[in-house]
Amino acid sequence: MFKYKDTLINYKDFGNKKASPIVYLHGWGQNIEMMEPIAKPFIDTNRLIIIDLPGFGASEEPKYAWTLDDYVEMLHSLLKELKITKPNLIGHSFGGKISLLYASKYPTEKLILLSSPFKVKIKKPSLKVRILKKAKNIPGLGKIAEKMKRHLGSTDYKNATPLMRDILVKHVNTDLSQSAAKIKCPTFIIWGSNDDAVPVSDAYELEKLIPNSGLEVYEGCTHYAYLERLQQTIAIIKAFIK
Repeated sequence: MFKYKDTLINYKDFGNKKASPIVYLHGWGQNIEMMEPIAKPFIDTNRLIIIDLPGFGASEEPKYAWTLDDYVEMLHSLLKELKITKPNLIGHSFGGKISLLYASKYPTEKLILLSSPFKVKIKKPSLKVRILKKAKNIPGLGKIAEKMKRHLGSTDYKNATPLMRDILVKHVNTDLSQSAAKIKCPTFIIWGSNDDAVPVSDAYELEKLIPNSGLEVYEGCTHYAYLERLQQTIAIIKAFIK
């Protein structure tokens, strides 16, 4: 366990401790186990660090609503503790967004982004949402409006604790387009053509934003494309990290 800002963080540090380190960050609502299938094949060739991001797995929830920068600083602090100065980063979804921001701020050897959101979605509010916003301002309807919000929200929002909901809202409303343009390390992007969480059009846009990057779209795959074509993902990591 590692302690950061009074929050205990669970992680695994295994593999070849003398070799180049690969750091894995899972997506929202997931844990270490979701990254193990693309980590264990490199147990002999690389040092492997997989983290339960705060609020998930065996890690504690933060004591307040962390921003993406807080997650990045936590990661930087942990890697300093482990004496890792220039990691290879692999992040899926929420973990990819953290990895992207980290690579824009700190030295990074190579970066692999798996279906990683990076910009704020602009959606026209539905009639129900517009009614909900008005209801929140009517005396006596605040609690009812909150229940409606949970009902109308995404699955991630519904399943989260109140604190993690606040963190999710901060994450969703943080645009990293400018940060992506600052990344200097070689970057590879993997996406599913049928991703209904983060559209594949975002993948092409992200590839244009990151100067030294490449993209592989898995046809017919979803937001978990990296697992749906596991052997292809492992082969890409092996070729790219080497």
